[in-house]
Amino acid sequence: MPSLKPSYQAAAIGVAAAALLVGAFAIGATQAGGPSAQAATTTGPQQGAQGGGTGRITVTGTGTVTGTPNQLVLSMGVQVNGGSVAAALAQANQATDRVTAALKGLGVASADIQTSGLSIYPSYSDRSQVPTGYQVTESLTATLRQLDKAGRQIQAAADAGGNAITVSNVSLNLTDDGPLLAVARSNAMKDARAKAEQFARAAGAQLGQVISISQASSSSPPVFNAPSASAAGSAAVPVSPGSQQVSVSVTVVYAV
Repeated sequence: MPSLKPSYQAAAIGVAAAALLVGAFAIGATQAGGPSAQAATTTGPQQGAQGGGTGRITVTGTGTVTGTPNQLVLSMGVQVNGGSVAAALAQANQATDRVTAALKGLGVASADIQTSGLSIYPSYSDRSQVPTGYQVTESLTATLRQLDKAGRQIQAAADAGGNAITVSNVSLNLTDDGPLLAVARSNAMKDARAKAEQFARAAGAQLGQVISISQASSSSPPVFNAPSASAAGSAAVPVSPGSQQVSVSVTVVYAV
């Protein structure tokens, strides 16, 4: 083998060393850089398909169920006129006592009868600044918990108050709504998921786990407008409880 001069030998060694370094760099790039480049293009879609990505879908679901009211709240009172404050107030007190006694006589508890208002106003004749009498109004709120008796209780109160009786409103309430709310929540979550799945399919993604849930509930009690004292004399005021809707709205955030 021919010998090389020292200068040529040094140059050859340098070239060989450079080739080795280039080869090592290429191998390292293949082992480290190749899979990373491939992951950068596939990790996002894979995470989206498994529901573990950073995407979010926010939807609102609603669930509504119907129940029958089990409670009636009666707003009523008496209104009388007298020549003096004392006379008018005495008449109003007597009428209120009769109304209260009639309600209690048909099973309304004392704790469910509450005084809700008292007003005293002077009455004037035309163009006179001197009172000709006084008007006294005493208001009561009674909670009737037995709807099968509510019509008779209202009628008895109206009969006891006579022409002095006033009825401003009767509202029907659904107090035991826990089971209904549970069903409404379940329906609302099903509605929310169905919507979220539609959005996910449209976006070419797969729906992931629930991230957060917030709820809002509401109910719409029916209102029964009771007749005035002119109905006195009939067997009972008709009361139809009808139905009441209980609604739950949930806002759900899903991962995609």
